[in-house]
Amino acid sequence: MNACAPTVPGTDTRPATCRRHARPSRTWSLPRAERSARTGRALVRTVLTAWRLDDLTDDATVLVSELIGNAVEHTASDHVQVTVTRTRRDTVRIAVTDGSRTLPVRRDPDDTADRGRGLLLVEALSRRWGVDAQPRGKRVWGELTGEPHH
Repeated sequence: MNACAPTVPGTDTRPATCRRHARPSRTWSLPRAERSARTGRALVRTVLTAWRLDDLTDDATVLVSELIGNAVEHTASDHVQVTVTRTRRDTVRIAVTDGSRTLPVRRDPDDTADRGRGLLLVEALSRRWGVDAQPRGKRVWGELTGEPHH
């Protein structure tokens, strides 16, 4: 019996690994705390190494740090959710979901400001980025593109 063949015609109850358009993804729930940025960096680094997308590691670890940092600073959620999804052979989406419905605001700080550059950095690193409303908050994400190593 073929585990990847639909059991009922017209339905797709096959495992995600069988679906042609399945996207590999990893998700973790982390405490809304500054120390979670370090954990997020380590998790992202591990996933990118497993997917042989090592050339994205530097930008990806900065990106996840900024996204987690923004959630820690600007929300009151107990936890944040970090998700890394391989959207194409050479592209990953890194997302942080929190419990706040307040949308992030990109600022243009002057040279003397100590803060306010997080989304500017997300924008500079990402091929594209955005915010998705969620039933209980929002997901802020950025996509990175690189060259997979064989």
